[in-house]
Amino acid sequence: MDESSVMASPQISSRLENYRNKTPQERLAVLVKAVGLSTEEASVLGQAGALAIERANGMIENVIGTFQLPFGIATNFLINGRDYLIPMVVEEPSIVAAASYMARIARATGGFETSSTSPIMRAQVQVLGVTDPYGARLKLLAARSRLVELANGRDAVLVGLGGGCRDIEVHVFPQSVQGPMVVLHLLVDVRDAMGANTVNTMAEAVAPVVEELTGGQVRLRILSNLADLRLARVRVRISEESLAIKEFPGRRVIDGILEAYEFAAIDPYRAATHNKGIMNGIDPVIVATGNDWRAVEAGAHAYAARGGSYTSLSTWEVDTEGYLVGTLEMPMAVGLVGGATKTHPAAQAALRILQVRSAQELGEVMVAVGLAQNMAALRALATEGIQRGHMALHARNLAVVAGAVGNEIDLVAAALTKARDVRTDRAKEILASLRNKN
Repeated sequence: MDESSVMASPQISSRLENYRNKTPQERLAVLVKAVGLSTEEASVLGQAGALAIERANGMIENVIGTFQLPFGIATNFLINGRDYLIPMVVEEPSIVAAASYMARIARATGGFETSSTSPIMRAQVQVLGVTDPYGARLKLLAARSRLVELANGRDAVLVGLGGGCRDIEVHVFPQSVQGPMVVLHLLVDVRDAMGANTVNTMAEAVAPVVEELTGGQVRLRILSNLADLRLARVRVRISEESLAIKEFPGRRVIDGILEAYEFAAIDPYRAATHNKGIMNGIDPVIVATGNDWRAVEAGAHAYAARGGSYTSLSTWEVDTEGYLVGTLEMPMAVGLVGGATKTHPAAQAALRILQVRSAQELGEVMVAVGLAQNMAALRALATEGIQRGHMALHARNLAVVAGAVGNEIDLVAAALTKARDVRTDRAKEILASLRNKN
């Protein structure tokens, strides 16, 4: 994405009034005006088949067609004092609505505060056949400058942009089924790339010297998706009053959120679903921007288990003034250059909507959406239960499955929700009744 195009974009507001009640065409028109999208970008988002079959054929193997998912916009996000409209590609009902609603609540207390570390990725070089693994480790550490220089020699462009191999680590596994194992890590600042190709190339480049220094045989030369040096962090602070609903006072909602969080913190069975809820917010933004959601998922869940047992990625607590405080810190290996971010027209349009200036900023936006989604799920669990809101939105899906079209969809969904009987056969009965009346 061209940075100058971002800088020239208008100052946006993420508070798009009555957005959910507009038609898709009306929403697109509002988005075009808010973000300053070009006619071509608007066309990519508003028409089916944004990814041409010829381009898809160049992206993966054995292409026979393309597969579409809904592309929505989460609103109301205020992050570090700046408004963001969030592109989300996802099939599950309630995700976009829940994130938008929680972002609206968070605005009252300043929105989301984020930060991140440098974009450091790890490349691993596995060495076998070494009888003195600790001695081999010291040989590699002594050759740090040589190895770093050799790695950087493979990507002059990255070095010119201020990135490159920064340091090395050497890990020793003295006992394994395959004998002693030494693993060299190259720590590489990949700037605005996800970095997989870069670090893999560097690992290949240093392999002969690693063998020379250790006397062993290099086997795997590959990045690690546990990007624990490439972290994005977010914090949100919510007042008691803003969490109150008709059925429950705000303090009761906060207590319920804390109880639900503690369950996830101590029980891996609950933590798996809790963290899936966080990724419900993050994955759709990753997909929309053409990034590798599988890599981020792998890193997230490995990071959640870094203490020896699987636990919650987020934390929830109450500060001295009685405000609910949520935080999230996790690996975020995403990029603005390379891969589908540069080849998929819709991904390019999504980045234009976000108006982020760096991969670090993109990662920070993603964890803010993840924390918003987590808060939405915990709030629902602490009050009316997760199904009430979710099933109200799921009712629209069932209306479509039943054959409803146009305004029939909303009428059937409303009837299903009112009756609290969200089933396909009931949707068909309601639709038939509507049509008989007409």
